[in-house]
Amino acid sequence: MPLIKSISGIRGTVGGRPGETLSPPDIVKFTAAFGMIIKEQSSAATQRVIIGRDGRISGPMVRDLVVNTLNAMGIHVVDLGLSTTPTVELAVKTEKADGGIIITASHNPKEWNALKLLNKEGEFISADTGEKVLQKADSGDFTFSPVEKFGSCRVDASWMDKHIRAILDYPLVDAKKIASSGFKIVVDAINSSGAVYVPALLRALGVQDIIVLNDKPDGHFAHNPEPLPENLEGLSRAVLKHGAQLGIAVDPDVDRLCFVCEDGSPFGEEYTLVAVADYVLSRRKGNTVSNMSSTKALKEVTQKHGGAYYPSAVGEVNVVKKMKEVNAVIGGEGNGGIIVPDFHYGRDALIGIGLFLTHLAVSRKSIKQLRGLYPDYFISKNKIELQNGIDLKKILKKIAEKYKSQPMNTEDGLKIEFGNDWVHLRSSNTEPIIRVIAESDFESKANNIAGRLIQDIRESI
Repeated sequence: MPLIKSISGIRGTVGGRPGETLSPPDIVKFTAAFGMIIKEQSSAATQRVIIGRDGRISGPMVRDLVVNTLNAMGIHVVDLGLSTTPTVELAVKTEKADGGIIITASHNPKEWNALKLLNKEGEFISADTGEKVLQKADSGDFTFSPVEKFGSCRVDASWMDKHIRAILDYPLVDAKKIASSGFKIVVDAINSSGAVYVPALLRALGVQDIIVLNDKPDGHFAHNPEPLPENLEGLSRAVLKHGAQLGIAVDPDVDRLCFVCEDGSPFGEEYTLVAVADYVLSRRKGNTVSNMSSTKALKEVTQKHGGAYYPSAVGEVNVVKKMKEVNAVIGGEGNGGIIVPDFHYGRDALIGIGLFLTHLAVSRKSIKQLRGLYPDYFISKNKIELQNGIDLKKILKKIAEKYKSQPMNTEDGLKIEFGNDWVHLRSSNTEPIIRVIAESDFESKANNIAGRLIQDIRESI
């Protein structure tokens, strides 16, 4: 699988030929290029970069290459070890480091890995900075330090506790309410970082009865690691078997979050953000942001509380940029990504769990009853594999011409509105595919809209 270079990081399958996969020479090259950017942007005599990894099989190998490359450039490394994406983001900003690298391919299967690059604010680097990294990597425009000026590496295992303490201290998280609710919770930890972090958080929030599935963080994912309903049948069965109040699922780096109701039905990853936003907006008035592939239910909840909703292009860095522009109090993505700006500007399943469980406890409803408070919209998520040489811009231009009488947005691929329904066509930041996402008030309508556009794409190809 070819390397994918985007605002979501440097991503690829591990093994194979250099330049075609995320091979050791490629890891060194892109790490060195990022190290040069760090050194150019910092006025300090020495620089510090914080790193962490998820539970992937290739994680230790990639970690060693990253650490040794940065050290050879005179950069000091703070290694959080097995960690989560939001924990590294929080640590970079709190410790005033010069940047961060998270070693994770997020929801991709076990053969994948990636370098997610952070700036000194603990946020994903901008598109401009990303382009500079790619240019340096391609040109080999980097230098290494003499031996007497090598950097060092310090292992810091304290950041899980620091992250959890910050969640407990967050004003909208009520651990006492959660503890008094007596929740029994099943967690699908997908054999990665969530196996350590999520149970520790739940215990800190006062949850006594926790059942953890796939609890060995060894990277041998028990199923497709993307937390979608079709991949969580085991979690649904376990919730019913144990008579639990709810199930929790995260992805391997714990920045995406979704739930299962007490009857085993999915709460819906699109509604994670909707429910958390509903709670936050009931306590704190303001605006919201989600990417334009997310459900319109967030817009309706926002307007109910007197706020304004704004769409952004897909990608965490784009959501964060829009949130800053409109001073949003809550935002994220419909894939279960929650961004709480006064906590930190990054998708964080852990703060999402704290807020959701508080919402559930305060409402005194079952999770199924809570889901019933929100509209039933259906999103049809589809993808078409891209072959080398396909000109996606040309294809989208043809489709835009065909539907030119409909309202559309070309900020990120092509989004077309059909009355109260919509469809969004765009290339993925993380896989060589075209995503085709449609929403309607009926599942069959959403599927039909998506099917019609998939046919249009295939005809254009």
